Amino acid sequence: MDFSFSDDQVMFQEAVRDLLANECPPEVVRAAWENDTGRTDGLWNALAEMGVVGMTAPESAGGLGMDETDLVLLLEEAGRAALPEPLLEHTAVGIPTLAEARGPMAEVWLEQAAAGEATLGAGPEDGYTVGAASCDLVLLIGEQVRAVPVDGASLVEHRSVDWSRRLFEVDGEEEVLDADPSLALDRAVGAAAAQCVGVAQHLLDATVEYVAQRYQFGKPVGTYQAVKHHLANTALKIEFARPAARHAAWCIAAGDPDRSRDVSLAKALASEAVDLAARTALQCHGAIGYTFEYDLHLWMKRGWALSAAWGDAAWHRNRIAAALGI
Repeated sequence: MDFSFSDDQVMFQEAVRDLLANECPPEVVRAAWENDTGRTDGLWNALAEMGVVGMTAPESAGGLGMDETDLVLLLEEAGRAALPEPLLEHTAVGIPTLAEARGPMAEVWLEQAAAGEATLGAGPEDGYTVGAASCDLVLLIGEQVRAVPVDGASLVEHRSVDWSRRLFEVDGEEEVLDADPSLALDRAVGAAAAQCVGVAQHLLDATVEYVAQRYQFGKPVGTYQAVKHHLANTALKIEFARPAARHAAWCIAAGDPDRSRDVSLAKALASEAVDLAARTALQCHGAIGYTFEYDLHLWMKRGWALSAAWGDAAWHRNRIAAALGI
């Protein structure tokens, strides 16, 4: 059995990585922190033109008909770049949930979302939705999936540790969708896990580069054994989390009966990996890592936000225990 990604999937990942390297450098992420929406100018359209935004929509609705195994590598790249756009909420959760639902309302929104003409948000019904003010339709996930058009809805903003992830309570006229809320939740959890892996990998790469260049007592800080141990432990956490997140994507796409258990395992491992990566990065960078002007904090705070989003490691370990009857 071949568990590797296809050449087309890897090429798509590389194309998105190149796009984000050019169009989403740290100064663009920082600008998203400081503007009114927490998003970028033009990047969402560029992703839509590449087919990323609507890739999970059926071809009949104008999408590419791809699934979670195609998307997971792109979510890792989004995390690596700290992308300030709702790829998780829109492409990983909103579009496939609307595609699953029935009724004219879902079909209209699905076609608009696939084309990038409407932006979808998603959040837990008892929590906050990311970027609702810049979305057109929000899906609230609880015991049911409820769709709330943003136009006319009441939005109450709450400050996030990551300023490019503006959080809102959403209350407005709603429609209950004929969609599986458990599956919608797992899509969100799995996507958050994949993005955590990408953020953690960037934090590790940036820290390795920094300790190789910073000298103390006449030699690079990275040559000291204590620093090597921190970096090795972080790399090990990421290497356990990455295949778990990719397996979770396969479980969702394949309808595996143990889907929820394995998705929660991926999120628990990924949350722990990005938390450790942030701590290691901060410790190895020293005082400069604490400064607002230094780019490291953009990724640390994205990591902390994603680690807690859609359930932290402890919440998902309890979910795994329940699934195992413990």
